[in-house]
Amino acid sequence: MAGAASALFLLDIKGRVLVWRDYRGDVTAAQAERFFSKLIEKEGDSESNEPVVYDNGVTYMFVQHSNVYLMIASRQNCNAASLLFFLHRVIDVFKHYFEELEEESLRDNFVVVYELLDEMMDFGYPQYTEARILSEFIKTDAYRMEVTQRPPMAVTNAVSWRSEGLQFKKNEVFLDVVESVNILVNSNGQIVRSDVVGALKMRTYLSGMPECKLGLNDRVLLEAQGRATKGKAIDLEDIKFHQCVRLARFENDRTISFIPPDGAFDLMTYRLSTQVKPLIWVEAQIERHSRSRVEMLVKARSQFKERSTATNVEIELPVPTDASNPTVRTSLGSAAYAPEKDALVWKIKSFPGNKEYMLRAEFHLPSITAEEATPERKAPIRVKFEIPYFTVSGIQVRYLKVIEKSGYQALPWVRYITMAGEYELRLM
Repeated sequence: MAGAASALFLLDIKGRVLVWRDYRGDVTAAQAERFFSKLIEKEGDSESNEPVVYDNGVTYMFVQHSNVYLMIASRQNCNAASLLFFLHRVIDVFKHYFEELEEESLRDNFVVVYELLDEMMDFGYPQYTEARILSEFIKTDAYRMEVTQRPPMAVTNAVSWRSEGLQFKKNEVFLDVVESVNILVNSNGQIVRSDVVGALKMRTYLSGMPECKLGLNDRVLLEAQGRATKGKAIDLEDIKFHQCVRLARFENDRTISFIPPDGAFDLMTYRLSTQVKPLIWVEAQIERHSRSRVEMLVKARSQFKERSTATNVEIELPVPTDASNPTVRTSLGSAAYAPEKDALVWKIKSFPGNKEYMLRAEFHLPSITAEEATPERKAPIRVKFEIPYFTVSGIQVRYLKVIEKSGYQALPWVRYITMAGEYELRLM
């Protein structure tokens, strides 16, 4: 087991102790003064941003939030990353209780602060950091607290993210598979960067303590089972799971097994770095007919199959900063001049696959130009869109099972959607 924290200090911006909790008895309040003097010494050094300081056998790990320093001191060989993550969870819990974490809120609620620090860490080891669970038995009312006789089961068992006794008239699970396409095209029409960032977003309304199992068309799993994978399996990268997922089970047989939190949460995120063909391609031609008139011809083409349709498409076309009085014609949708963005925004509510549409615009420029004109801004074309029932990666949910000891039947709902992330075409 990694080394434990000796004490946790909350300091003001001048290094004075507001609250501190001693967990192991091997440091004193003087450690806060030692820490702050080392912090001042580090100012101006190239390593001054490092969140770990070592001095005379004590390791200090700290984060700053608003006008408060949160610092853990330890005499053991501890896992610094784990304790720094714990400090960020402490910030989240305090913000849940006090709206904002700052010196004044700590002074006003120091009794609750001590109670929370006692529940969140035991003998220097992090324990419970879920604000929703803590608030079930540590309650505040005008700076007073009330502690129930018995903590909820979520604190005394391994499922700290879910409360006991949840009941719903209708047991349902909603799973949205959302993929964001990031793409950058240079002025020669070459794809410089492309990737897909995906998330499995869940909303659960389930009674009791349900066990959920989710299966994907994951290449590693299907090959291990001896199934054909040609054109049906995907290679997921940078997979990150919610804490409810049993990681050992996933590593053994690629099964995503979990007891879900109540409500909305991200079950899993992933990335695919394979090159993506731009789903909506935009070409723009600009002709200057005179010093005072510019004509723009834009073609937008959907490069996905006809059975899919992009919705809420927005194409932001940069125009000269001194342009005015635009005349615009489109073959589909509507376009409006947005002078605050120095852009023409072309909106298409429904853009079917394998279609091409056009926009023509004419702008007037001031007839008098400066002798030393500034270089024309080379802003990119930016595109936004959503494509329901479609994923770039080809990810598929093969099954979603809900098992609960009472035996109720849950209704799972699965949706797929692809949207534009950072989607830029530098074609002008």
